Amino acid sequence: MIWNVAIALGAFLGMELFSGFFHKYIMHGILWNIHKTHHVQGKGFFELNDIFSLSFGVIATILVIVGAESFDWRFWIGVGIIAYGIVYFIVHDIFIHRRIRWIEQSNIPYLQALRRAHKAHHAHTESSPGEEYGLLWISKKYWTK
Repeated sequence: MIWNVAIALGAFLGMELFSGFFHKYIMHGILWNIHKTHHVQGKGFFELNDIFSLSFGVIATILVIVGAESFDWRFWIGVGIIAYGIVYFIVHDIFIHRRIRWIEQSNIPYLQALRRAHKAHHAHTESSPGEEYGLLWISKKYWTK
């Protein structure tokens, strides 16, 4: 049981590392034409960039389904990826971008720093230069106002 939790937690943490790398070098690189839909003003509720979240969701779901027969490592990696996806949706889409008006304000310093870091990331409308490509791990400079 402890190994299963460790695998899921490792997958969750691995997704933060992977998504930061993927965001910086792939989404702001070769796949910029898709990702730039997230950086433009006046976009609708859905954007072409959502294909990335859907793709990770499909991969995680496949891992859960394939691993569910014996609850092996694939299942727990899928659970970790899905947990990261849920956190991503709540933090990025609901709290930061307010795609669903649910969490409007927060006095929690960490959440305020997340919002500042993401605002700095979106200050750049081209693929480069840029900053703050991760979601949950942010630079120290955003912790101060």
